[in-house]
Amino acid sequence: MKHKLLSSILMGLMTINVVAAADTASGRPKLVVGIVVDQLRSDYLEYLRQLFGEKGFRRLMEKGVYVKDLDFNAELTDPASATALLYTGALPRVNGVPSAEIYSTADSKLIPALEDANSMGNFTRESLSPVKLRVSTLADEAAIDGVGLTSVYAISPDPQQAIIMAGHAGNCALWINDVDGQWSSTAYYRDFPQFISRRNRTMPLRQRLDTLRWTPAMRTDRYPGLSLTEREGSFRHTFSKSDRNLFRQYKTSAPVNTEVTDVAIAALSDLSLGQHKDAVDMLSIGYTAAPFQAPKGDAGELELQDIYVRLDSQIGRLLDEIDRKVGLENSVIFLSSTGYYNDPTPTDPKYRIPTGDVTLRRVESLLNSYLSAKYGNGDYVKGIAGNQIFLDRQTLETKTRDADEAIRDARDFIVKMSGIADARTLSDILSDPSQEGAQTRNSIDPKSAGDIIITFNPGWNVVDDTRYPSVVVHQRASAAPTPFFLLAPNVEAQVVTTPVDAVRIAPTISSTIHIRAPNGSSARPLAF
Repeated sequence: MKHKLLSSILMGLMTINVVAAADTASGRPKLVVGIVVDQLRSDYLEYLRQLFGEKGFRRLMEKGVYVKDLDFNAELTDPASATALLYTGALPRVNGVPSAEIYSTADSKLIPALEDANSMGNFTRESLSPVKLRVSTLADEAAIDGVGLTSVYAISPDPQQAIIMAGHAGNCALWINDVDGQWSSTAYYRDFPQFISRRNRTMPLRQRLDTLRWTPAMRTDRYPGLSLTEREGSFRHTFSKSDRNLFRQYKTSAPVNTEVTDVAIAALSDLSLGQHKDAVDMLSIGYTAAPFQAPKGDAGELELQDIYVRLDSQIGRLLDEIDRKVGLENSVIFLSSTGYYNDPTPTDPKYRIPTGDVTLRRVESLLNSYLSAKYGNGDYVKGIAGNQIFLDRQTLETKTRDADEAIRDARDFIVKMSGIADARTLSDILSDPSQEGAQTRNSIDPKSAGDIIITFNPGWNVVDDTRYPSVVVHQRASAAPTPFFLLAPNVEAQVVTTPVDAVRIAPTISSTIHIRAPNGSSARPLAF
């Protein structure tokens, strides 16, 4: 008897004991709500816990499964690639979304990963669709299971995140476009909700932002760990119509989460989500907890903490409305972060931390000059996108006897440049058995990857002057602890400190609501 008891205890410690939702005779919920928060960190949730109310993050922490470290095992850089991995349970080489933008060798420029010239936009000129998403998603499987009765919608400030969350078979994906701030979608989807058309017409963002003021939600002395200057100061951010980047900046601010919640709550009512008999409806929502990109670069720790405090309030609003409209006992709610963190603040030079700038056009020019000197004049470099270099294969094959050898020569030249920590060919990465190699391999799609992949020195700034205006990204190698929450009827509240592979989330949600896992998902669900 003692041996059986000991075995039971050990099994309980080795697995995450998630109990499936079972609120109706069918054992399935009426509503599934998926939330993805860009750059949300577990350590900040713990650090700011005392500032949160009872109905937002603390409810998720205390009432459901709380995974403190969701491991993406990949070098993710944006919400699109992270959301694709979460919703498909598959890595970029399978799902087809390695990043929000991919380099088009045909056009010699960066294009959205989900660009689709055949899909016109609604309230936008963007041409996007889920056609290039190669596998099914959680939303697709929910729609297929519902045989036409299920409603599937997604809402996010980011267009590609919204489309990934809505999937191929969803009713509609909604996002805020960067040009005029209208709530937009793509004609790929068969539905465009009337309440969104009314909102765009009667209360457009472009008319509301001029009077919007973002200031701290509470006294600054309540925010922990601030410097004396920050504690005694404050901030006041406005959104001027004259700013050409108005909506892009708004979409990285705390107020955008309030707008998203407003639209999500309106969707619950106007679309009667969770009210359809014998069908599991799905609503997916994208929020941001990313550092605010202020126009003058004057945002800091106070703004970041305020984003968390305000987001907590919005999560609470949303959960309360779900409880009122559908009942939390009839709902399955999961929330995840995106597995990365972009710290935009370089260290002040007075601290003498080694640093410098890597300018992409200069890298391109030096590499082309080197290859021209070695193999003859030519345009060898087709382009640089982020940390990937694309070489012109036709030029290489014309000028050299062995194109692969020339690519290796290019790699060896690049790695000697200041600010470059490493450079590997695509072949190097695909054949590298190490853990570091696996992380890079898990981050790329060989079909769209460059010929050479660069790793930059931590502390340096990468200046992408191949676009206008230039984009500067400060390099840090530190990992961000990534939270995941699951709240559902009869789920045992528990905290999981052991890292959990992110590819297990899609099959776990599928198992919880009793539908098939996405077709590209090969990982096992967390144990029930």
